[in-house]
Amino acid sequence: MSAVSNSNTVFALELFRTLSQANPAGNIFVSPLSISSALAMVYLGAKGDTAAQMAQALSFSSGEGVHADFQKLNADINSPSASYILKLANRLYGENTAHFLPDFLEATQKYYQADLKAVDFIGAPEACRAEINSWVEQQTENKIKDLLKPGTVNADTRLALVNAVYFKGNWRNPFDEANTKEMPFKIRQNETVPVQMMYQEKKLPYNYIADHDLQILELPYVAEELSMFILLPKESSDGSDPLLKVHSLETSSCKEKPQKLFCFTLVYFIKFDHLRI
Repeated sequence: MSAVSNSNTVFALELFRTLSQANPAGNIFVSPLSISSALAMVYLGAKGDTAAQMAQALSFSSGEGVHADFQKLNADINSPSASYILKLANRLYGENTAHFLPDFLEATQKYYQADLKAVDFIGAPEACRAEINSWVEQQTENKIKDLLKPGTVNADTRLALVNAVYFKGNWRNPFDEANTKEMPFKIRQNETVPVQMMYQEKKLPYNYIADHDLQILELPYVAEELSMFILLPKESSDGSDPLLKVHSLETSSCKEKPQKLFCFTLVYFIKFDHLRI
């Protein structure tokens, strides 16, 4: 499963670069795993040059074995006995007059637990859009509403591959809400904005990756089954984002010889005006 984990990391960095270049001044909140899982289902049905180009774009290196890797990854993520809630759900919505190969449908169900729901895209595209949005809302505990905007589904749609992810976890070391205060947050070389921040002083796993001049701080969740990793690159002299120059990052390097340090950990909360697909 390490192969697909590394592939997802490389894809996530490339996706971050692409989104950053398209929106250099804005905040970015994205789930690369959701996108790679959905595209992996497309890859499942691709052949020839299309499959080769998709494998390159997604950094898949294990050929057909990538689907078994995703199957195990999804099973681990959706573990009912975990100390957190992390649901990764997939579903296919297909036009009821279209024919889909049984082998493809069987494989998407086997590897991605994605069943096909037959709908009337041709006759009632808006009703189909509403149905898809309702399913996503249910899977995300009502956190994501109206995922598909009007016009994204029409009478020409034949197949929609939908992925929804929901996460809820508690910190191993909870923040004290009383320690919230306004502090400056640096968004550019010579520009800061005031934001509400929380902080704590704890012994936390820390690492420095010299190859990327990158500091990494780990914030574990309860039971330490999952962690948030905060990446802080050294500020560039030209004001560009140093993270855009990171093309690969082994997941193991994030934990390689971590140092236990006393650190102030500041977490700020971003507000987003809308979701983009």
